[in-house]
Amino acid sequence: MAKELPRSLTSYFAAKNRRDIDGMLVPFSPDATVRDEGEIHRGPAAIRAWMETTTRKYRVTVEIADVTANGDAWRVAGIVSGNFPGSPATLHYNFTLAGDRIEKLEIGA
Repeated sequence: MAKELPRSLTSYFAAKNRRDIDGMLVPFSPDATVRDEGEIHRGPAAIRAWMETTTRKYRVTVEIADVTANGDAWRVAGIVSGNFPGSPATLHYNFTLAGDRIEKLEIGA
């Protein structure tokens, strides 16, 4: 791993692997956005709904394979296993942090 993850990202992935929606939400800022599967989710209610839907549908776990950072921008390559065709697959989680909170998350191949 190129860099050690900040606490907010460590907490996010730990909660994701436990399928703990409340825990996944904790590191997000109140005005955060998430872009996944071509859709944008803004704010806590929309992000919670996205987390609940994707967690129920895919039941993924993420093994962190690589981490890079450039200022507040963090790119995490994760080996994602779950209930989807092609599992496991490597996905990239692109985070923008504001202090110790996640301001933006984009997930893609």
